Amino acid sequence: MIVDIQQYFRKHTAFNKLVGDDYLFVEYKCPIDIEKFQLFTDSHIINYVISGKKDWFGPKQTFAIEGGDALFVRKGVYTTKQYFEVDYCVILFFITDDFITKFFKEHPKLKFPASEEDHPQIFEIQVNDSFESLILSIFNYFKQAGEIPKSLVEIKFRELLFNVLLNPKNRPLAQYLYSLLDTQKAEMEYTMLKHFQYDLGMEEFARLCGRSLSTFKRDFKLHFQQTPGQWIKTKRLEYAKTLLDQSELTVNEVCYESGFKNPSHFNKTFKDKYGLPPLQFRSSAKV
Repeated sequence: MIVDIQQYFRKHTAFNKLVGDDYLFVEYKCPIDIEKFQLFTDSHIINYVISGKKDWFGPKQTFAIEGGDALFVRKGVYTTKQYFEVDYCVILFFITDDFITKFFKEHPKLKFPASEEDHPQIFEIQVNDSFESLILSIFNYFKQAGEIPKSLVEIKFRELLFNVLLNPKNRPLAQYLYSLLDTQKAEMEYTMLKHFQYDLGMEEFARLCGRSLSTFKRDFKLHFQQTPGQWIKTKRLEYAKTLLDQSELTVNEVCYESGFKNPSHFNKTFKDKYGLPPLQFRSSAKV
């Protein structure tokens, strides 16, 4: 099961957190009995580890992080693996595209143009003394009684962004964040290509693309001349075909890996597309 991690934190009262409209701070102590975990987030995450160790698996990257490390994780679907030697404690900063773009519009002198458009899914953040001091100040707010004013939360978020952006060692991340000012077809296509094989509903795909469901469907059809459902089905079938050609996975494993939930439906849909059911297609390809 894929857990909508931000909604999980917003709903549960057991966590220390500061909540705003476009942001969320959470202190999270992961249960020691959870080794692997698959999560979905429609906001980006700045992830600072207090203690413990965890692996983050992106589409093409794996990061092992421990106490004192920080990552920027783009919105999407990820698998994490925890190590049991030490309790895992982390502070998470969920931040939306809207908050980031508003920030750059408020500070037009901050510009980080990039010649390379293909940004990674996960960025390492250079941690310095001022970054750690900011984390400590947020912990102090968690310990205070009473509600923290939203205006103060926003100040901390802006301070966090300034800290990251003004550190030259974080330049690749700064360039990605600056690129969010231009969210057109390329960003939507990139997001869909990274996540089409996951078991997400259409509303979750819309949230990943930063749109309401109706706007997502309209924009998608405008850019790609087909509905999101048709596009996702085609991509899943193409991916299944590649797995049948190039992997040793069983047909059922290919079915689930490519995003289909029912092997019978997968067999029929694949045959409609390629003229043969998956097993026969694989056998004919090896002749």
